[in-house]
Amino acid sequence: MKKTGIFITFEGIDGSGKSTQVKYLANRLMTLGREVVLTREPGGSTGAEEIRSLVLEGAPERWSAETEILLFTAARRDHMEKLILPALDDGKIVICDRFADSTRMYQGLTRGDLRATVDSLTDLMIKRQPDLTILIDMDPELGHQRAKARNTKEERFEDFGVDLQRRMRAGFLQLAKEFPDRIRIVNGNQSVEDLSEDIYGVVQETLL
Repeated sequence: MKKTGIFITFEGIDGSGKSTQVKYLANRLMTLGREVVLTREPGGSTGAEEIRSLVLEGAPERWSAETEILLFTAARRDHMEKLILPALDDGKIVICDRFADSTRMYQGLTRGDLRATVDSLTDLMIKRQPDLTILIDMDPELGHQRAKARNTKEERFEDFGVDLQRRMRAGFLQLAKEFPDRIRIVNGNQSVEDLSEDIYGVVQETLL
């Protein structure tokens, strides 16, 4: 029988440490002999990476929320076709830094009442949901400070300010209540090492 892969996503406000923790988890699983594919959104495939620069760079009001939803869905569809689904079919563990839950928050709730639109497009074009989502919950002010301190050109959403991060945090916590079987909350207000241990414990408990 063909082995089925495992799809793990990481979510949280900007500056919550997702990018660091996905690498920690991937390295730990690989030391155990597991085949791991580490990826991110928007991006992960050639076409999706091209769309990434469109949505993450430029002025905050560059795109409307509706246009962003279409761009993110197009990137996600290409990502699924070219990388995620083939890896899962090969029995690998796919770890993704952000996925559809981020679109539900950024475009679906915090910039208008467009959650139903995001869900409809996800059901129609993406279909596959993660097996486990790690939600790193942390103080919005601290997260915003960390995000801005990175000083990269991909700061379009950070430029909306800390108020967006507060609304994002509230939205993610509500989403965790909506999908309790999939989304697990971990405390991001602790050391990188302690957070890594908490995350690995969740992964062991729920999937491995």
